Amino acid sequence: MLKYVVYLLAVIIIISAAGGIFHLYRVSAKNKKEMAQYAGLSDEVHKNFGKTLVIYYSLTGNTKEIAEKIKNKTNADLYEIKTAESLPAGPKLHLAVREQLKTQKYPALENIPDVSAYDTIFIGAPVWWYTAATPVLSLLDQVDFQGKKVVPFSTQGNNVGTFLEDFKAKIKNAVVLEYASFNNIGKEYDQAVNAKIAAWLNNL
Repeated sequence: MLKYVVYLLAVIIIISAAGGIFHLYRVSAKNKKEMAQYAGLSDEVHKNFGKTLVIYYSLTGNTKEIAEKIKNKTNADLYEIKTAESLPAGPKLHLAVREQLKTQKYPALENIPDVSAYDTIFIGAPVWWYTAATPVLSLLDQVDFQGKKVVPFSTQGNNVGTFLEDFKAKIKNAVVLEYASFNNIGKEYDQAVNAKIAAWLNNL
């Protein structure tokens, strides 16, 4: 009997591993196809956004990287959202974020940016549990954007979930412009990512 249980567990593990590998292959193929559209295109931005601020939250560095690219292309000021207390790591983070989303009790922030002097404000966040990272939701709960133009962007493994819908539902008194999402991909796509950002910015 034990032998059959072991065999069954082995089959389940093999099927799960194969499913994971197939998923990664599909995501990789999708990223490659998308980035091919931007390969060789210009990364120059010719649009003037006025006085610009890029606000972002980044846990692993992916969102920070996109935020810095936007900053450099728009001559913007850069503001990093920081939580008042460190968030837990590993599986505990996933459990904590799920509870925060369920209760809408988001993490306290170290400080809040003054947006009054800016014409255009970019706001970036990673996707957590198919929505914007809770530190950014915390920011949106606390800031009045005074009718200014706000441009959301996200970074994620693959699925953006309801990021944009939730962002629009939370933000106060803003004119929300075209959203852009960026999958977490390798350095070999840097040129294409820069071109994608430029195309997005020029079309805003």
